[in-house]
Amino acid sequence: MRALAALLLAWAVFTPLPAVAVNPDEVLADPVLELRAREISKNLRCLVCQNQSIDDSDADLAKDLRLIVRERLIAGDSDDDVIEHVVARYGDFVLLKPPFKGATVMLWAGPALFGVAGLLAIVFFFRRHRQGGIAASVVAPLSDKERARLNQLLGDDSDEISGGDRGGDSGPDRGGDRS
Repeated sequence: MRALAALLLAWAVFTPLPAVAVNPDEVLADPVLELRAREISKNLRCLVCQNQSIDDSDADLAKDLRLIVRERLIAGDSDDDVIEHVVARYGDFVLLKPPFKGATVMLWAGPALFGVAGLLAIVFFFRRHRQGGIAASVVAPLSDKERARLNQLLGDDSDEISGGDRGGDSGPDRGGDRS
C-alpha cells in the first residue's frame, strides 16, 4: 500500500501539467467565447518567445494579443476574422503554422535546403579526403638545408631523413639507401 502511495505521489509531482498563462482577469464570462479564444490563442505565436503560443506565454505582448483576440470575439468577429486581424497587424509570422505562399516559402523550404546543403558538404568533404585532400597537394618535400637542420635537431648522424622516420628501415620501400 505504501508503494502505491509513493508511486501516486511521484506521478503527481513529476507529471508535467500544461502551461497556461491566461490570467483570471482575462477569462471571458461566456464559456463558449472563452473556448473559441483559447483555440485561436493556441494557433498564434508569441512574438517574444517565438516558440510558444500566446496561450502558453507569460510575455506582456502575448497578454496584449490574448486581450485583442477576446475583444474581437466580444465584438462579434468570427474566428477567421480575428486571425486575419492579428495577421494584418503582425504578419504571417504570428501564426504557428504559416500558410504556404510566396512570402513564406523560405519558412517551409529553408530547413530542407539547409539539410541538402549539409549533406552535400559532407559528401564533398569525404570525396576530397579520399582523394588525398588538400594536405597532399600543399606539402612540399624538404630542401637539403631543411633536411640538414632536421637531422641536427634529431641528433641523427645520417645524411638523409626519409618519410619522417629517425633512421629506421630505409629499404627499397622507403626510397633511401643507407650505406
